[in-house]
Amino acid sequence: MSYPYRNNYGSRQNHHHGPRANNFIRAREVYVIDADGKPAGTMPTLDAISLAKRAGLDLVEVSPNANPPVCKIINFGKYRYEQAKRDKGVKKKTGASKLKEIGLKMSIAPNDYEIKMRHAEGFMWKGMKVKFTLMLRGRENLHKDLAEDLMKKVINDLIHVGVADQNPKVVGKSITLMLSPHPLHKRTRKFTHEDVEEIEEDDENDEANEAETETSSEHENK
Repeated sequence: MSYPYRNNYGSRQNHHHGPRANNFIRAREVYVIDADGKPAGTMPTLDAISLAKRAGLDLVEVSPNANPPVCKIINFGKYRYEQAKRDKGVKKKTGASKLKEIGLKMSIAPNDYEIKMRHAEGFMWKGMKVKFTLMLRGRENLHKDLAEDLMKKVINDLIHVGVADQNPKVVGKSITLMLSPHPLHKRTRKFTHEDVEEIEEDDENDEANEAETETSSEHENK
């Protein structure tokens, strides 16, 4: 596997989002950890860069606030790649605190409705809040009572995994509903067995298909 940013001794790297490396290190001297992970002592930064270059690696500043700064001789591209993987893992673990949004339509087909329920259940099973939004179009605004009935159906169909924060709320030409998951020991499954990752992928595909369908309908109407 190849990694980006390797041996960039004079390249214009962007270090605003990561450690400094090679010629971007500002200190005149640094404490060096060699490629084998052993202390190489304090030396001028230019000498340390040359040492890294001879090894076909990079000099990376890992402790900039130390006196002198501590640098390691490593593959900077691989370092950035592994750091990105760690960050992604942290983001994945904290994803359960996110809010998920699901759109509904008054004329939603039974199969599409069940898919929405599956997505919502999967998200709440993982501890996420879910916000439903139902957009009212044209004459649908004259039948807000039917829209509220649909939202109440959502509440009843997901009662095994979550509870409504409040009654469905009418905001302009839309109705919103927020559901919060039950405590973990009170959640049960009715629609799903998949992981949220798979559900998210399905949700993105559904949204893309819906957008394509709406675009096609607009062209046909024209």
